[in-house]
Amino acid sequence: MAVIVCVMMSGLACRALAAPAVDVSTLTGKVMCGYQGWFNCEGDGAERGWFHWTKRGGGLKPGNAKVDLWPDVSELGPSERFATGFTNAAGKPAEVFSSFRRETVVRHFRWMEEAGIDGVFLQRFAVDVFGNTGRRHNDAVLGHVREGAQASGRTFAMMYDLSGLGAEQMGRVMDDWRRLSGELHVTKDSRYLRHRGKPLVAVWGVGFNDQRKYTLAECRRLVEFLREQGCSVMLGVPTYWRELRNDSLADPALHEIVRLADVVSPWTVGRYRNPVEVRRHEEKLLVPDLKWCADARVDYLPVVFPGFSWHNMHGGPLDVIPRLKGGFLWSQFVAAKRAGAGMAYVAMFDEVDEGTAIFKCTNEPPVDGESKFIGYEGLPPDFYLRLTGAGTKLMRGEIPVMEELPFVK
Repeated sequence: MAVIVCVMMSGLACRALAAPAVDVSTLTGKVMCGYQGWFNCEGDGAERGWFHWTKRGGGLKPGNAKVDLWPDVSELGPSERFATGFTNAAGKPAEVFSSFRRETVVRHFRWMEEAGIDGVFLQRFAVDVFGNTGRRHNDAVLGHVREGAQASGRTFAMMYDLSGLGAEQMGRVMDDWRRLSGELHVTKDSRYLRHRGKPLVAVWGVGFNDQRKYTLAECRRLVEFLREQGCSVMLGVPTYWRELRNDSLADPALHEIVRLADVVSPWTVGRYRNPVEVRRHEEKLLVPDLKWCADARVDYLPVVFPGFSWHNMHGGPLDVIPRLKGGFLWSQFVAAKRAGAGMAYVAMFDEVDEGTAIFKCTNEPPVDGESKFIGYEGLPPDFYLRLTGAGTKLMRGEIPVMEELPFVK
């Protein structure tokens, strides 16, 4: 049965949802995407200039691009498109979008609805909300996400990314959460995701051994604070969190923090590069991770990603982890389900920076020579949205485990 949703704000009319409204009572059985929402363009009203599109100051032009994928803006209205210094094969200015524009974010949620994707963890970089301009942008995107989730029947939850946070700054993160929950009433939103009976908040960046300035003790205080605030907590941790090696701090205190949480989600982007390595990861990490979590009564959210490329950001090979026309992403969904996982996190919905986006991207990126881009291997722009929707059905047990892709390309 179609669900009718009326959104009174911004003049949107009542309409029938393309998919049933998502149950917001639990993370179990869901596939959630990471949503960065961090893109700005000169003239979008956010007063941040070109943000996350470029490597340094100045415009988005040849030699200054930070992204490896180019978004498909063909469905966007004129006010949502921003011309760049690039040209496409037809000789016309190549355009991009701004996350500051509500119409664009609401449209992204419509794409999720059409594809059968449950919703997003909205990234909120802690250091980005310490300043007025960054906080204003992030609050605006949060408002757009809330509207998009209401209009499309999707769900969302907040994810604090602690990357870049200094020592003794965790109190500022707590203050931000007090404002979101107390002044903006984010957890009272009818589309806010709950888990184990409480609003779910994710904290990403706990236990990594990459010389972060904040400590595990500070992370524990944040987890305890969020639980005191009546929240369930998800932790984004290193791939080798259980074994306390490689990308993880070799500190048993990490396990103590994980046991305080309700969900743990190991970050695996870049840790394997093809379906053979995915199968090895399943056997050596996924299966024992899930057993550890079952014994500790902590839920497990594996991360999957479609491919990887950050040539324009950091140099090195273009398309360093090929997508294999969906085969790489699908192999991860299959591995997660086969190992016993009942949910998944897709990194990411909109991150064209590192070539992990699943939203609509073009096969006809700019052709100017100083910056190079990848496409979708000739696949339709919505291919990865639909494949993620199929992954959602797989994780719920609505379709059987199958090695081959679930639909014809």
